[in-house]
Amino acid sequence: MRFFSLAFALCFLCATASFAAPFIPADEATVLERLPTRSDPSLAELGRLQKELAGNPRDIKRAVSVAQRAIAAARAFGDPRFLGQAQAALGAWWSLADPPPVVLVLRATIKQSLHDFDAALVDLDRVIAADGGNLQALLTRASVLTVLGRYDEAKRDCARLAKRAEPLVTTACIAAASSVSGDADGAYRSLDGALATPGKNPQIRAWASTLAAEIGARRGDVAGAERHFAQALASDPRDGYLKGAYADFLLEQNRPAAVIALLKDDTRNDALLLRLALAESRLPELQTAFRAHRDELAARFAAARRRGDVLHLREEARFALEIERNGADALVLARDNWSRQREPADLRLLAATAAAANDTQAQKTVADWIAKTGYQDAWLAVLGTRPRL
Repeated sequence: MRFFSLAFALCFLCATASFAAPFIPADEATVLERLPTRSDPSLAELGRLQKELAGNPRDIKRAVSVAQRAIAAARAFGDPRFLGQAQAALGAWWSLADPPPVVLVLRATIKQSLHDFDAALVDLDRVIAADGGNLQALLTRASVLTVLGRYDEAKRDCARLAKRAEPLVTTACIAAASSVSGDADGAYRSLDGALATPGKNPQIRAWASTLAAEIGARRGDVAGAERHFAQALASDPRDGYLKGAYADFLLEQNRPAAVIALLKDDTRNDALLLRLALAESRLPELQTAFRAHRDELAARFAAARRRGDVLHLREEARFALEIERNGADALVLARDNWSRQREPADLRLLAATAAAANDTQAQKTVADWIAKTGYQDAWLAVLGTRPRL
């Protein structure tokens, strides 16, 4: 998973970004992209705020509001261009060495979305050094540190939230790091218990429920995972990360028809399109749709390589392994991806590609990481019997 930081659940919603070189069509009638409908209330509000900001681009309060909403839209719609809008909203302060703390946190959020984790940490460290109680900075830094596999540091940041955030926030923050560093059972119990108490913020509930579902799935608790995924979807049915995590769970349970129903309208998002294609590949009656989506994914990944985009290495490696059945290429991509981020999905991918390519060195990397961290995952325990991720 990509650690679902509460800082994003509150309002700084994380999204993966990719920026292509400009394309000039030969025919002015060419349809370049169909944007999310402007009838969506959240997008209508974003557009209204952007127009207001254009009249006074140094209005920091409005600029922050635009940036937050644009990042939220990027996550909800899987459209990285909204991240460009977020950065543009902060243009008056973006390149400053010492912008206001709220801009530093937002800048770090966008940088981590671009997988520029080191630069994100520089900004977050600066904020926390000046204000050790900055809730959003602590949560975002815990997120980045967890992505990098620096679990003890992440848990220290989470512990600092105890007197500043509601109990579910602190519990989930700690559980995210603990669940991948030797205490999946304890993390799940504490999070499941915290979720039993009603809460008012649906995004916080969705974040915590998604995390509980993922931990439950790694523990082999299918019923518990299903229950928490249902709770998360009830709280935030549009969230792209949540949909991807649930689709992976459904694919593991060999329920491709449920994946089709979940993702049939999400073909703009590369990660969700991949999962849709994986589901289609298992259904004989959908082979025409599968081939079309397979070709579309291949074109998207090829375009990303041409522009030097490394933000979708995980998806491209999985595409190479599970759709193209090219274990050697998949392993190269998975290794590159592992060198950049170390979440459970990245470890699973490295393990699966190492097994497919029968690469003992990569298998040793996986074994060493598990020994070092105490990582627990029922999926890995039966990897040899699984034909798919």
